[in-house]
Amino acid sequence: MDHSSNEKVAEATHVPEAHESPAPHEKTVGEYVATRFSTLKPPMHKAPNPFRLLAMLSGKQWLFFFVGFFAWTWDAFDFFTVSLTVTDLAETFHKTNVQISWGITLVLMFRSVGSIAFGLAADRYGRKWPFVVNNLLFIVLELGTGFCKTYKQFLACRALFGIAMGGLYGNAAATALEDCPEEARGIVSGMLQQGYAFGYLLATAFARGLVNTTSHGWRPLFWFGACPPVLIIIFRLCLPETDKYIERDAVRNEKGNIGKTFIAEGKVALKRHWLLLIYLVLLMAGFNFMSHGSQDLYPTMLTNQYNFSANAVTVTQVVANLGAMLGGTVVGYSSQIFGRRFSIIFISIIGGALLYPYTYTSSHAIIAAAFFEQFCVQGAWGVIPIHLMELSPGSFRTFVVGTSYQLGNLASSASSTIETTLGARFPLPPKGKTARYKYGKVMCIFMGCVYAYVIIMTFLGPEYLRRSFEVDQDSDMNEAAGHDTIEAALRKRHEREGGVLHHSDPEDVKVAVQQHA
Repeated sequence: MDHSSNEKVAEATHVPEAHESPAPHEKTVGEYVATRFSTLKPPMHKAPNPFRLLAMLSGKQWLFFFVGFFAWTWDAFDFFTVSLTVTDLAETFHKTNVQISWGITLVLMFRSVGSIAFGLAADRYGRKWPFVVNNLLFIVLELGTGFCKTYKQFLACRALFGIAMGGLYGNAAATALEDCPEEARGIVSGMLQQGYAFGYLLATAFARGLVNTTSHGWRPLFWFGACPPVLIIIFRLCLPETDKYIERDAVRNEKGNIGKTFIAEGKVALKRHWLLLIYLVLLMAGFNFMSHGSQDLYPTMLTNQYNFSANAVTVTQVVANLGAMLGGTVVGYSSQIFGRRFSIIFISIIGGALLYPYTYTSSHAIIAAAFFEQFCVQGAWGVIPIHLMELSPGSFRTFVVGTSYQLGNLASSASSTIETTLGARFPLPPKGKTARYKYGKVMCIFMGCVYAYVIIMTFLGPEYLRRSFEVDQDSDMNEAAGHDTIEAALRKRHEREGGVLHHSDPEDVKVAVQQHA
């Protein structure tokens, strides 16, 4: 029997991990709370060579990862095009920087709309075409922003861009991670999440090369931002749907009425997981406060409080993002060994301990503090894609991952405003006509509270480390469609492919093992 058959037999005999405890809805409140300490104990899984883990991915799985990573990277690039050109935009449209910043705020506000619409579409109709439409919108709206003549046109383009941006994250995560080998999920999750930091680095580099280097001012940056999505669309069109989605779709087809079955899945998910959905939004609010609270006002702190030059700020930001990319990959990998919750809590404690040098160092030595602080912030974030995937109801992974992330982002969108408002209470001697404030002190206190919140929410939440993504092991789908329907659908699919069944049903496992022998 070939290697793929070995993997299928292994999946058939999969025994849930210790961290795959019964879901919260299956316990009383007292029973659930009592397990928070016991389930936090690191499972101490064997630490395999990370290169061996990456080698486990097949060629198709690598292609799924790269298309998700590139899309998420360029999503971030397009988002930062405005924040990197605020002054130039204000001059063109004869507005203040605060008025231009509404373009950023509108993106954050409308991202939730996109995550709901595109998330449901991806869970119902497949990952592929909503992904393509998403990127088509990026092309149109980035070009549109580059050709805007008025402030109202600019705001309209950014609001619509928010819908497109909001729809991508859940789809990119599902595409990259859904078919990923179980043992490699942690490190691949960390690598995927750092597409955001990589996108910021690319935006910074191209902004220096394209903004105000021609007679068109800031516009070439947006025109350029519309180009790579064309290649990403072509890339995605060359790939099929993920195997996990195909299996789920086969079950819906077997049931006869696809739309009715999808609605039934939704009712089951809402009935069983409504409390989990609320928790995920609250958790992601903390994570987004952690990200925005440590990053958005940081360049202002460096220039206003510590008198850093523009070049010094750029170097510090680049080094910080390199730390972020490394941290996400390392902690994501470690979460496969120590568990998702333990890894998040541990790195959050380290990040909290580094807040003082991150915000109070006035010399250029702050670069080191920035590197390690963002290592911790994005290290915790590196666990998030796969943690959300494992917690989400199987039929609504794209919707739940994307919407919880974007609603959390919406809740945290005021973080820089909160820090700026609080900073005004701690003035410093002005520099000429420029008012100065102790932003470092405010950031340190604010981030301390955020870290405490993230630690508490992570501690209280569930964890389904190494949860199976197989449709026949999805209790929600079993309730919505019925075990016999799932069994029949998978049997037909595997007969067409000449494969071996890998169901959780004992008889199917027995047959698979006998065939393997």
